Amino acid sequence: MLKFYYLSLAILFEVAGTISLKLSNGYTKIFPTIVMALSYAICFFFLSKCLNEFNSIGFVYAIWSGVGIVLISLLGVFFFNNIVDISGILGLSLIIAGAIILNLFSKMSQ
Repeated sequence: MLKFYYLSLAILFEVAGTISLKLSNGYTKIFPTIVMALSYAICFFFLSKCLNEFNSIGFVYAIWSGVGIVLISLLGVFFFNNIVDISGILGLSLIIAGAIILNLFSKMSQ
């Protein structure tokens, strides 16, 4: 169960880093830039811990990137007024479905 804890923390810090990257305005704002750098460093620390616990790098990367994409897209809608059209909703739904299928049915996660 520790491996999913590491994976969750890696995802949360990756999302924090990406949001901070947006807020840094091309590295012109110092605080968001520092938060971005720290968030990504912490993210990769937990991602490396997670990779030590899982046998499949493909599974870890698929879940990490897929869940991150969905969370960033949702936060973009709520905080940056991004618009997700029907194609975006379909694509995000496929990412979510893929993550669920990997978790429930694939032997990659073992």
